[in-house]
Amino acid sequence: MLKREKNILREKSEAFSGRIVKMYQYLKTQKKENVISKQVLRSGTSIGANITESRNAQSTADYLNKQNIALKEADETSY
Repeated sequence: MLKREKNILREKSEAFSGRIVKMYQYLKTQKKENVISKQVLRSGTSIGANITESRNAQSTADYLNKQNIALKEADETSY
């Protein structure tokens, strides 16, 4: 089994995604809110997906593009 090096950005994005899922569940069940909660779920969980995808980038430009997409999703989630 390969041992992965510690990646603080990945760890934090995974923890953030977990909190986003819990917030989505709260908004949907307790507040009966569907539209905004789904959008926050999509943008909040895609941050980590884009960071993870950037690890397999084909070039530096591809890596930076995926990282920038993650940043944009973080901005959207924050809004």
